Amino acid sequence: MDKKEIRNIAIIAHVDHGKTTLVDALLKQSEGFRMKSDAPQELIMDSNELERERGITIFSKNAAVHHGGMKINIVDTPGHADFGGEVERIMRMVDGVLLLVDAKEGPMPQTKFVLRKAIQAGHKVIVVINKIDKPDARPDWVLNATYDLFIELGATDEQIEFPVIYASAVQGKAGLKSDLKEMKDVQPIFDAILSYVPAPVSDDASPLQMLTVSLIYDKYKGKVAVGRIYAGKIRKGMTVAHINRKGEINKAQLSAVMLFDGLARVDVDEAASGDIAALAGIPDISIGETIADAENPKALPVIHIDEPTIKMTFGVNTSPFAGKEGQYTTSRNIKERLEHELETDVALSVTPTESFDSWTVAGRGELHLAILIEKMRREGFELEVSKPQVIFHEEGGKKTEPMELVSVEVPEAYAGVVIEMLGKRLGVMKDMRVDGGTNYLDFAIPTRGLIGIRNEFLTATKGTGIMNSIFLGYEHYKGDLRDDTHGSIVNTTNGTTNNYGLVAAQGRGKLFVGDGVPVYEGMVVGVNAKAGDIPVNACRARELTNFRAKNEGLSDQLEVPLTLTLEDALNYIGDDELVEVTPTNVRIRKKLLTDNERRKAKRANGE
Repeated sequence: MDKKEIRNIAIIAHVDHGKTTLVDALLKQSEGFRMKSDAPQELIMDSNELERERGITIFSKNAAVHHGGMKINIVDTPGHADFGGEVERIMRMVDGVLLLVDAKEGPMPQTKFVLRKAIQAGHKVIVVINKIDKPDARPDWVLNATYDLFIELGATDEQIEFPVIYASAVQGKAGLKSDLKEMKDVQPIFDAILSYVPAPVSDDASPLQMLTVSLIYDKYKGKVAVGRIYAGKIRKGMTVAHINRKGEINKAQLSAVMLFDGLARVDVDEAASGDIAALAGIPDISIGETIADAENPKALPVIHIDEPTIKMTFGVNTSPFAGKEGQYTTSRNIKERLEHELETDVALSVTPTESFDSWTVAGRGELHLAILIEKMRREGFELEVSKPQVIFHEEGGKKTEPMELVSVEVPEAYAGVVIEMLGKRLGVMKDMRVDGGTNYLDFAIPTRGLIGIRNEFLTATKGTGIMNSIFLGYEHYKGDLRDDTHGSIVNTTNGTTNNYGLVAAQGRGKLFVGDGVPVYEGMVVGVNAKAGDIPVNACRARELTNFRAKNEGLSDQLEVPLTLTLEDALNYIGDDELVEVTPTNVRIRKKLLTDNERRKAKRANGE
């Protein structure tokens, strides 16, 4: 196609502001788009099982639509800051962005994060105020807040003069005015893209240069590199130069060249500058590396990615149940899987520890690492992971730590509880607004202060509070947090839980397991209502006698246990505990399983 007939755009927004829903509407209303009969009718782009369950975009995805004789390459990006590595890369592949903002909530922390990346890349921005069908939508207020955000982030005069579209993505409607009754389809969005976003720069005569932005695994073609061709042309079967991150140059022959059409990748003989292409035939290609002309190889600038802020230890499962529930359990299995993840996730880092069977894995946040663990367990891996910890730096001889901007939306009745909670975790209030009985609070807080806060926050606000955070940067160490009042109910024997033993244990706190569950010594079976750990025999059975007291057994009612998800377990554990993760179970255990080992460790530490 003539490059004047192509547009490359990304869709960016805060979590759950409707990016994927809007992409669905654009796909369904584009020319010639057809879905397979077995394809889901909603959220077509959320093809990953985890994305469908959680309702968020985790992995960026490519699609292409045709409208009015033009081709629009669309990239759906994650909204959560933990997956910001995806957003940063995508900005190198497009010429403009659609910024979605909720018509009620307005700009949120991750809106600021993703918009900052687009403005820094110099892209033109089309603002889409979405969800105007909400009964409490306030589009005028949202538009003013969005203008303020552009100014705050240092947008150019040209970027600030952005076009505004109002939309209800779920209904597949958009318009230049916020009146839903006058809207028919998403035609205004197509028109804005074609008229406002520039066509890609065409440079077919120069030597080939293409930057690998993402990787796809194809069962037939192998590793497929996706990126934008900055200069030159690419043909199937041609020999190219692969320039890795170290600057080393190796030659390879392309086995396939593909362009995007709808949700599919279509084989073509040739792709040219300005195209977003997918290439196969370079087995060791990685993200951020250049595919260049074989005779005149020139590397493109390497993609800069923000550093990880949270780390955890991943290790081989060492519990008494090791090897019983997983398919991949050895150190070699886990090492290869982590190395495989590094090829596609540039925001992740993996370093070996002193032990041969454990690794320090660092990422952009708890959710980033939790998603990796969840993917591994679904693939059949069995492992144990430690409590998330922040990564400290040292600048000028002084200790620095990562800071987060936390935005809280909570009913006025719970504002005091939330302020006290974040204050205890070294949070400093930066802003407070009250609107219609709802408090909007902004805090600057150390990242370590947010570890394990989610359950406490939801409990304190009776599930009505909303909390979002964004990475602010590194600042001087803010001091020690108050002592953790963490206390666990720890099982003392190997066996199967018994109703009699559990009823006695539940008087101490809240249980994590029910009757008839296999347990082992050192496994955490509940949370203690008080500080400190307490040992119990959850397998203890009633002694059988010939005597029976009146009303015996009527009071032995076992409460329904708490069902811990992976994130719940990671939020709960203390420094001396681990989460045992298998394809079928998530368990919490002590690092040292026996009481004798834990006593020796305390004496050795002078406790």
